Amino acid sequence: MIQLDKVSKAYRTRTGRHWVFRDVSFTIGNSEKIGILGRNGAGKSTLIRLIGGVEQPTSGRISSEMSISWPLSFSGAFQHSLTGLDNLRFICRIYDKDPDVAAEEVENFAELGRYLKEPIKTYSAGMRARLAFGISLSVDFDCFLIDEIVAVGDQRFQDKCFQELFVKRADRAMIIVSHNDKYIRAHCDRAAVLSGGTLTQFDDMDAAYDYYQAQEGE
Repeated sequence: MIQLDKVSKAYRTRTGRHWVFRDVSFTIGNSEKIGILGRNGAGKSTLIRLIGGVEQPTSGRISSEMSISWPLSFSGAFQHSLTGLDNLRFICRIYDKDPDVAAEEVENFAELGRYLKEPIKTYSAGMRARLAFGISLSVDFDCFLIDEIVAVGDQRFQDKCFQELFVKRADRAMIIVSHNDKYIRAHCDRAAVLSGGTLTQFDDMDAAYDYYQAQEGE
């Protein structure tokens, strides 16, 4: 289970403190899939970074009894002067994963070829995303964090991502943030809408969609 208890996040700006959201609370259980809808700039990516431990909340508490992935395709933690393989081995040590097994899995999935042994600074954004995605699948978390639609590479590679994540790991919990309601409907059990710094939860997908559309129209 993952539980957020009155989580708030603010950033300091030249004009003072800017609150992205306040008092966000929700719980996600094992194998549950929750979608979070919100327009661009609503704070969806910030929320998912907090859940993944990439950033810390300004106030409130996040607790978990599950292992949680970093946001899929997030490559901000890579050391760019090191090779993809060196980064992979470092991450494996943190998560107690056999680096040789992981290297084979990531090599087969990410399809980076010789670039796996090249410095990250030589990678395109898409290559970094594929490496990050591949490593997160290899570590095999209890809960996967998905920031917007998982779509890296061509259609064939996107189909491969879908198979690995939504078919082979259908028993895992997932938190999916997006402004695409069709994507949320297809993959989630319930939904919430992040708007105006507040998270509103719904058990009914239609109700969530109607509320989201109403917020979009304001």
